[in-house]
Amino acid sequence: MGKNGQPAIRDLPYTAAVGAPAGVEVVPLGGLFDRARRHGNDPYAALRPAFHQLIAVRERPLHLTVDFVEHELPPGAWLWIRPGQVQRFGHGLPDAEGTIVVFQPGFLPPATLAAAGVDPPYRQAPVLPSGQDARALRLGLEHLAFEFAALTSLPLASHVEVLRHLVSVLVLRLARTTGTSAAPGPAAEVFRRLFDAVERDHRVTRRVEDYAAALGYSPRTLSRASLAVTGMSAKKYIDERVLLEAKRLLLHTERAAKDVGAELGFADPSDFTKFFRLRTGTTPGEFRAGTLRPDGD
Repeated sequence: MGKNGQPAIRDLPYTAAVGAPAGVEVVPLGGLFDRARRHGNDPYAALRPAFHQLIAVRERPLHLTVDFVEHELPPGAWLWIRPGQVQRFGHGLPDAEGTIVVFQPGFLPPATLAAAGVDPPYRQAPVLPSGQDARALRLGLEHLAFEFAALTSLPLASHVEVLRHLVSVLVLRLARTTGTSAAPGPAAEVFRRLFDAVERDHRVTRRVEDYAAALGYSPRTLSRASLAVTGMSAKKYIDERVLLEAKRLLLHTERAAKDVGAELGFADPSDFTKFFRLRTGTTPGEFRAGTLRPDGD
């Protein structure tokens, strides 16, 4: 257990099911409970999956927490959980009805992600499509499920490409529903590269100048791209990513605040405390002690 009674985060790597093509899987939502039990896992544990998940709820609300935000997904809702996000399902998972599409990082073409205008992971919210959008997503998911089950109907390479295109359809349709869809362009490509670099190096540096030098852009170019895609400057985007990781480590590990700060590149514990307080209004210790426990604790 972590501090304040919170469960420690368990990393969850991608493991393809027997007979499933590498990279993607379509799973009934209600089957997650029994699947976790079969593998000796707690279905209600705090997990940090290393893969994408598209959750589509068909009937009965689904309760879960993603990176400190509690969600209740009503029937018809969709939620995209990204690799590295900390998730925890609420009780009632065995009765859940719907589908979860699991796919590895790199499975979707960069052009699809750029066209979707994908928000940073911590800004996403459930989507409740209606009308033609809801019908298009339902039909797309049904087609994906059909093709996933028809593994032997095509050569394996062709089968995987069909699945890749159908997952792309769902992502682009969801982007249209949320209004984030955008044509690929220079800003989207620059931000995609910044996003990848920050995910890799946010524990090493928080300086926009360092990312600019590594990527071959000027700091101004990075900030303009970040503003265009996220509404935040590059500096604020980087700081928000560091803050998110700090919250994860404080809540789901037993490391002292000074050790969390050191892991995130702060040479002086007071600098980490100042950084955290400026952005949250509390110290790291106050955040750890005062954060509400997830449902079921």
